[in-house]
Amino acid sequence: MMRVLLAVFALLLGSAAQAHKPSDSYLIFNVNGNVIDGQWDIALRDLDFAIGLDANGDAQITWGEVRAKRAEIDAYAMARLQLKSDGVVCPAQVIEHLIDDHTDGAYVVVKFRAACPAGLKTLQAQYRLFFDIDPQHKGLLRLQYEGAATTAIFSPEKATQQFALSAPSRLRQFIDYAREGVWHIWIGYDHILFLLALLLPAVAVRRSRRWEAVGAFKPAFWAVLKIVTAFTLAHSITLTLATLGVISLPSRWVESTIAASVVIAALNNLFPLFRERRWMMAFAFGLIHGFGFASVLTDLGLPKDALILALVGFNLGVETGQLAIVAAFLPLAYLLRHTWFYRRLVLLGGSVVIAILASIWLAERALDLKLLGF
Repeated sequence: MMRVLLAVFALLLGSAAQAHKPSDSYLIFNVNGNVIDGQWDIALRDLDFAIGLDANGDAQITWGEVRAKRAEIDAYAMARLQLKSDGVVCPAQVIEHLIDDHTDGAYVVVKFRAACPAGLKTLQAQYRLFFDIDPQHKGLLRLQYEGAATTAIFSPEKATQQFALSAPSRLRQFIDYAREGVWHIWIGYDHILFLLALLLPAVAVRRSRRWEAVGAFKPAFWAVLKIVTAFTLAHSITLTLATLGVISLPSRWVESTIAASVVIAALNNLFPLFRERRWMMAFAFGLIHGFGFASVLTDLGLPKDALILALVGFNLGVETGQLAIVAAFLPLAYLLRHTWFYRRLVLLGGSVVIAILASIWLAERALDLKLLGF
């Protein structure tokens, strides 16, 4: 059992070191008859790593440098996206380039048009962008057909997907956004580490400046329930308000504060200030984490005819993913609470590692730096 917890903890920390926001690209397919008008937003930092955009090596990618590489960008990207209808390739042609900003930096916008055989009923898409150099990369797709939207996520394991061109049911849209909510919390390493930092002391109690194991499961359970409930309520509030456009905050401020929240939560395990009131910290910082969730939901795109449905589905997906993490963590932590391994290595040592990683994120986001080499 100890080995299992150590493996889970190491996996979380190892994943966290890769970056706050994984490498993503954003695809939109607008299907009209047998013609597909596409838009593909690809991060300049990812393209620079793949084909080299920074010609003068000054760590600043200009529009001129992007324009000079336009043909190479087209060839690189379009060779890694193939559209088919009933086994017949739909040839695509790039028609325009733009630059746009997402929450994590500048993106090149590649607009293209693909012509499929008449009677287009199903569309098969094969996506292979960056998979050979970054297995963590994801392609986030929104397919629009007859006023309805379908979403999908391409990954190395799901590089080829097929879509029926019919208006998706409300249930299908709900399930799609719920699935994406689950996926986002599982790859939102800063959100996971914030929650984990709050949960680590749940099976311990502070006495005489030392962490000691709780005597029963009930107090640990109630401590976890209060933390998870407070975090859920808080980020649900701001996720809703931000998605509906009621409140908007600068993305750099939001991402920097999220990183700071992880630092504070981890340091609180070493120098307790909130003690048994960690739920208050979960609620206060959960309000900021909600803005982070909203930025992802906005990037995915929201169907105008099912806005509330998509919002509720995504939020429930986030909660489901969060509860899965708690369900995996709490029983193992409770079983090991009496051991030196848990109290020293996991609780204290893990908090130190989390604080260091989050401090690096904070410096990167606040000062627009790149300190980590991965």
